[in-house]
Amino acid sequence: MNLFDFSLKINGYPLAKAQDTLRAIQAINKIEYSDYISVRKKEILDYHFNNNSFYRNFVESSNKLWADLPVLKKRDLQIPLKERLSKGYNLQNVYINKTSGSTGTPFYFAKDKFTHALTWVIIKNRFGWHGLNSKKQARFYGIPNSFFQNTKERLKDFFANRYRFDVFNLSPNALDKWIENFKKTPYVYLNGYATVILAFAKYLASKNIVLKDICPSLEACVVTSEMCFENDKKIMEAAFGVSVINEYGASELDLIAFENNQYNWIINTESLFVEILDDNNKVLPYREEGRIVITSLYNKAHPFIRYDIGDIGKLKFVNNKTIILEKLIGRKEDIVKLPSGKTSPGLTFYYVTKSIMEDSGIINEIKVFQTDLNTFEIQYSGKEQLNLQQEQNITKALYGYLEPNLIVTYKKVEQIERSANGKLKQFTSLIN
Repeated sequence: MNLFDFSLKINGYPLAKAQDTLRAIQAINKIEYSDYISVRKKEILDYHFNNNSFYRNFVESSNKLWADLPVLKKRDLQIPLKERLSKGYNLQNVYINKTSGSTGTPFYFAKDKFTHALTWVIIKNRFGWHGLNSKKQARFYGIPNSFFQNTKERLKDFFANRYRFDVFNLSPNALDKWIENFKKTPYVYLNGYATVILAFAKYLASKNIVLKDICPSLEACVVTSEMCFENDKKIMEAAFGVSVINEYGASELDLIAFENNQYNWIINTESLFVEILDDNNKVLPYREEGRIVITSLYNKAHPFIRYDIGDIGKLKFVNNKTIILEKLIGRKEDIVKLPSGKTSPGLTFYYVTKSIMEDSGIINEIKVFQTDLNTFEIQYSGKEQLNLQQEQNITKALYGYLEPNLIVTYKKVEQIERSANGKLKQFTSLIN
C-alpha cells in the first residue's frame, strides 16, 4: 500500500471494501449487467427518498418512472450543505469539498466515505490501463493560496509521488524553470489542465525541444478539466514525444470517462449511470447529441440523481457494460494576460472564487471578463448584491493568484450570458 492509500485508510476511507466492490462489479457478465444497473438505480433512489428530506421534497414521489424523475441542476443545490445531507450523515463524518464550478456555478458537496474510496479505486483502475499507478507524476493543477490548504495539498502530492507545478504563472521565465525541472526529475507522466499543458507544449515547440529527449523516463500525458481538441492533442504529442490520454470527470461525482489504449473514452458504468437528454429532459437514443445527465449509484450522503453536469455529448453503445463517450462539448478557457508579462490559465478563476466561497448560496453563477491587460469585470447572479467587504475579499484573492494592482469591477446581473449550446464559460478574454 502506498503512502496516499495509507493516509486514506487511517482517515476512515474503506479502500479494501471499495476494491472488493469494484472487483465484484467488474465480474458481472454483460448479460446480467443491465440488471445490476437497474437494481442500483432503484436502491439509490429509494434510499434518498426515505432518508433525505431535501431530495424527497425535490422529487415528491419515488413511484415515478425513472425517465419522469426531475433533473437535478446545480442551482437546485445552492442551499447550505447540511440541509442536503441524508439522515445519519453530518459535516464531520463525510468527505466534503467545494467547487466554484468550472462552469461558474458554485456549491459545496459531500460523499460518504465508501463512495469517495470507490472513486479512488476506480481512478487507480483506469490509470492502471496505461501502467501509470504510483509512478512519478508531473502535476499541472492549481493549488489554494491559504497556508493550511496549500500545505494539505502539498502533503497529498508528496504521499502520492507527484510534484505540482505553479500553473498560475505561464511566463517564459516560469516555463524555462519547468524545463530545467524535467531535466533533473524522472517523471513518468504529466497530468493536469489541458490549457496549461497545451501552453507548455507550444513553448517547447517554439524552442525545438521534445520533452522525452530531456526526460527519457516520460511515458504519457493525461489531460483533464477542459476540452482537448484533436489538433491540440497532436501539438502536445509532438512536443512531449508521448501519447496523450483524455480524462473526463467531475469532483462531485467521480471519474466519468477515461481513454483506453484504443483511443476510446470508456464511460464509468461501475459507479455511475449516464444519460443523454434533450432540452425537454427526454432520453435520447445512443449516438444523438444532448445534455449529459449523471446518477451517482453509491453516494448515500448526498443525492446526485439525474444530475445535469452542464456538458453536451453523445454516447455509443457497445454492450451493457461498455459505453463509449463518442463526443464531448465542454469548456475551452482563454488565457489570462497581465501587465507584468505573466500569463495564467482561465481556470485560475476557479480557485479565486473557490477561495472566497461561503456555503450560503448567495452567488449562483460567476463569469469573468478581461477587458484590458489590467482590468477585469466580474459578473455574477445571485440572491443579493455583494457588499463592499465581499468584493474586497474577492479582489484580494485575485491579487494573490494573479498579481496586485489590477482593476476589478463587479456587476450583478439577472442572468449570466451563455453560449449557443447552453455552456457557461467562466472566463472570457476580450483582448486576445
